Amino acid sequence: MNIQITPEVEQSRTKRLRAHTHATHERLDTGIMTARPFENRERYGRFLKVQFAFHREIDALYSNAALEALLPDLAGRRRLGLIAQDLADLGVAVPLSDTAPVFAAGGQTVIPAGLGWLYVAEGSNLGAAFLLKEAAKLDLTETFGARHLAAAPEGRGLHWKSFTAALDALALDEAEERLVIAGAEAAFARVLSLSTQELG
Repeated sequence: MNIQITPEVEQSRTKRLRAHTHATHERLDTGIMTARPFENRERYGRFLKVQFAFHREIDALYSNAALEALLPDLAGRRRLGLIAQDLADLGVAVPLSDTAPVFAAGGQTVIPAGLGWLYVAEGSNLGAAFLLKEAAKLDLTETFGARHLAAAPEGRGLHWKSFTAALDALALDEAEERLVIAGAEAAFARVLSLSTQELG
């Protein structure tokens, strides 16, 4: 596969992804908030387990050299370690798993699918401002219990814009475009599944 960067994009890939995943995204948002993850610290701890399990699936993508060449500050966007610290702040054990992550360190990465998963992860960080306000009601902050919800130093908007600009600028063929969309759908579905298991 030969991914190139083109300076002009006829139609925004980000907008196409948003349109294709809208229904799944809505189901996820509704499902999570219905589960009342900010009702108390115990339920928030369960929410953190969902976050950890999801980011465990994609953690290897943040150290992938091929993706690092395509996306800005990819390694700096990694949040698994922050979630682990949040769990430790609340005295909650890191959840164990008997299955391998979707993207394993040192394994072969299908770049278009990985882009779809990263789109979901980065988008969740954009929307985390609301979640951080909810966490504050439980006396959780960017330095205790809600580290992974903190904004990037340059701000959420610019952090997201730099990611989507790079994503939109990639030249992909039709098959690769379908893999990006499938990856995003799979990522949303995975979070929904984890939320159902952990939060009910």
